[in-house]
Amino acid sequence: MSSARSAWHDPFVPSNFAAYLRVYEPLTAFDRERQVYWRRYVKDGRAIAPVDGPGRQRTAVLEALGAGWTRLPDLPEDAYVLEVEDTLLVCPWNLRVRVAEAALMARDGVPPILADAFVPPILAGLAKSVVDDWRSGSQVLERGMPRVHEQIATWGIPLRWFVFIDLSERELILEPGNRILRYRTEISKARRRAHRAHSVLKKTLGKVAVTDAVEEGARWLEEFHPRSIVELDYGGLVGLLPDETLRADDSPGLVAAGLAALSRGESDAASDTYEQIVTRWRAIQLLERSN
Repeated sequence: MSSARSAWHDPFVPSNFAAYLRVYEPLTAFDRERQVYWRRYVKDGRAIAPVDGPGRQRTAVLEALGAGWTRLPDLPEDAYVLEVEDTLLVCPWNLRVRVAEAALMARDGVPPILADAFVPPILAGLAKSVVDDWRSGSQVLERGMPRVHEQIATWGIPLRWFVFIDLSERELILEPGNRILRYRTEISKARRRAHRAHSVLKKTLGKVAVTDAVEEGARWLEEFHPRSIVELDYGGLVGLLPDETLRADDSPGLVAAGLAALSRGESDAASDTYEQIVTRWRAIQLLERSN
């Protein structure tokens, strides 16, 4: 049952030590009903800060599920909100859909007796209905998949995320009880960086895992409104790192330098840069085993 529990847990109950890649869309990306809802949501002061969001998500999901797995929980419709130059941008949580997708994922590749014990058939059926309804709604993409505004990575940051941002876009706050490291950029810049990186990787390395990962990220960015904002938030990872390490962190710069070396045909320099950043983040991932 451990494999099923792991698959169920990771996608929807945010870890204390997780990083987040988010897209904030302007209100014009949503239908009229959603625009009215989000305006009222902000006016009523209900918007939740990213630093508080993961804990609120975890509490909402666990309290809603209760002791039995016979229903999908009724979850709040919340979002992170940005205001940029008088423009309101929203990053919806979509918790109910994320929980439903996680329930179905938890059953994949697991013996039926274990799958039914952890995610009963009645719950799986309800989850499928929620996912199907979402995919047939107004926010369906041309290829039939819904937008997911937030990606989560536990105990580290996927290197492909650093492709989307630039070191100059860093925002670092190191105050007692308020330690934040994040990057925010216009989605048009993130898209250009992603496509450029994919082109370099495809030309120099071919169709390997990292090339496919960057291509997938580029496709994901294409799902959103062209005036969206992309945010890479170190989230709970800042709790694992001292101030000096956070100040010195130049991961986006290292990734950019590695790609530049590849484009110039300097494979040794690219390999050295890759080893630096992999070693840095492997040390953080190893903390999970000792936690």
